[in-house]
Amino acid sequence: MIDIEKLTQLSGELNEEALHEMLDEFIASNPSGEEVQKFVEACRQSMEIVGAYFEKGEYFVGDLIFAGELLTEILEKLQPLIGAGSKASRGLMVLGTVEGDIHDIGKNIFMGMAEAAGFKVIDIGIDQAPAAFVKAVQENAPQIVGLSGVLSLSIESMKRTIQALKDAGFRDNLKIIIGGAAVNPDACLYAGADAWSKNAADAVKTCISMVNT
Repeated sequence: MIDIEKLTQLSGELNEEALHEMLDEFIASNPSGEEVQKFVEACRQSMEIVGAYFEKGEYFVGDLIFAGELLTEILEKLQPLIGAGSKASRGLMVLGTVEGDIHDIGKNIFMGMAEAAGFKVIDIGIDQAPAAFVKAVQENAPQIVGLSGVLSLSIESMKRTIQALKDAGFRDNLKIIIGGAAVNPDACLYAGADAWSKNAADAVKTCISMVNT
């Protein structure tokens, strides 16, 4: 029997040793598909705890990076057991840092948390021109596109990227979220995005709501 409350607590507190011990015991118990899904969902829910600690100043950027890596590692270890009995992915998103900006820490934190929350993420990297996003959308047909940027000039790149997606005929079928130190409500409106966030945990929540509507 899975102690969901304990599992969620250990995940949220980033107790790596205890969490891996619990994971190994769980895998050795030959769990059913339903039990595996409960384990996966508990790990995903723990990201809300991580996000809450970050918002209260109890966790820092390094903790968010570690949380994303830890939960992604857990999900990869469970992958052979997930099988057909698991829930489908929440959705597919294309993610990248826009042209003129080479920062990727925030993008990588968000990606780890999004994957832990059940999204499949296609990361196209840093300093990506609008055409690169258009190509990625054309090839992968995502529900969401995430544009990341730290520099002020990245807002202009975000605007050009969104316009390029519109010109290519993809905009109506996409939800677009922008993130980074430079974004705010005015930048979101100016760039033509659907949502914005400076917080990776909040951004993941927004993306979940995007695919659930």
